[in-house]
Amino acid sequence: MKRILFSVFMLMFLIAIPNVSAKSYGWGFKRNSENKPPEVGFYANEIDGTSSFYIGDTSKKTVYLTFDAGYDNGYMSGILKTLREKNVKSTFFVTGDFVTRESELLKKIVEDGHIVGNHTWGHKDITTLTEDELANELVKVEEKYYELTGEEIQKYFRPPEGTFNKESLMMVKKLGYTTFFWSVAFKDWEDLNRGKDLAYKSIVENLHNGAIILMHTVSQDNVDALPMIIDSIREEGYTIENLDDLMNSKEFPFEFYYNLPWLSLLNKV
Repeated sequence: MKRILFSVFMLMFLIAIPNVSAKSYGWGFKRNSENKPPEVGFYANEIDGTSSFYIGDTSKKTVYLTFDAGYDNGYMSGILKTLREKNVKSTFFVTGDFVTRESELLKKIVEDGHIVGNHTWGHKDITTLTEDELANELVKVEEKYYELTGEEIQKYFRPPEGTFNKESLMMVKKLGYTTFFWSVAFKDWEDLNRGKDLAYKSIVENLHNGAIILMHTVSQDNVDALPMIIDSIREEGYTIENLDDLMNSKEFPFEFYYNLPWLSLLNKV
């Protein structure tokens, strides 16, 4: 009887712990200077079937502006002001720290018509979490968001620090979320005083059809560069849309980017 109880206990223990043996990755891609979608190599296979996106329809000159808001350095108001003046709608992926300490800013984001997505409560590496732990991280943000706004949060997700593996993304999918990575970004959370020109060039020089652009809300450089970035995007003939526009587009098949010829070749690497 003791052996049976011990076996049951061990089985429950093994089920409860995350799959730490599964390798985790940090999202990345190979840039180019030809305004073409970046190469993502074997990452394409890792996200295949997981309700994850990093790019929109590459046949259209449309880009999607998104921000990660894990916390605020006092720059969110400036970002919102620019978006309002330029008539741009964006998506903000928020953490528990942001929704708790910056509740008025969160309400302003919603009032301005932007989308709010889930960046987890504690900004934890999702590859180290069990399904129950991940669910708790997401639900706590959902509940706080509803408490503050009276609305359900849009079930769009971005992994903290871009860390993922197929197993964790499948858990995200099972919990009803769509994951959004990105195809244009730079390390704007590091060395926050490098000047607006770097921020501007890092975004504008890497534009391409269907680009999902990631910026962080913690840099004065981003605040200063954002008006120029938006103007240049439009001057280059691109339309700025929101992630809802991407997901609701009847012309955009959800498996579109997996079937791109250049991506099919990369999948064989």
